[in-house]
Amino acid sequence: MLNKIKKTGQKGYTLIEMLVGVSVMVILIAASVDFFVSSLRMQQKALATQLLLDNTSYSMEYMSRALRMAKRDTDGDCITAGKNYETTTSPVGIKFLSYHDDCWQFYKTNARNAEGSYNLMLETTGGPKPIKAELTSKYLDLVSFKIWQQEGLSQQPRVTLFLEAQMIKNKKAELRPSIKIQTTISERDLSD
Repeated sequence: MLNKIKKTGQKGYTLIEMLVGVSVMVILIAASVDFFVSSLRMQQKALATQLLLDNTSYSMEYMSRALRMAKRDTDGDCITAGKNYETTTSPVGIKFLSYHDDCWQFYKTNARNAEGSYNLMLETTGGPKPIKAELTSKYLDLVSFKIWQQEGLSQQPRVTLFLEAQMIKNKKAELRPSIKIQTTISERDLSD
């Protein structure tokens, strides 16, 4: 007696079909994960760049405003008599007499945090309430700070500031953007 096998119409998947299906799924998932990771990296870099730009532009604008309102030191109490600005070499900075007759100085100095040492911009003021304040963030390393001044009898006193900074918050080099910024400031009060 022969047993007859009945076909029920059910079909299964072969091993090759299963491998092809799983491979296509793995490729699609890997591509989407890679896209997601690269998007996160781009966002981190954009945020680091924005923080760097905000901090350096604030520092430069703050110093520019103060230097623009500087006045000639006629007595020589703060800087050399008859000068508007005076650069310092140790530390690298600029000193001037403010419109409130306080002796101000902006300078680059070294500091330490958990990640190591870094350079930052400090402000010191004299007067009845002396101030010593940081102008740059602890996440920012001030790579370079240069000052050029031009004073003469026939021209308006002006000073050019150059600042180069980079982020130090992240250990990955591609997430540490840097910036170079320069501005020239001329004295606003010409009555001297």
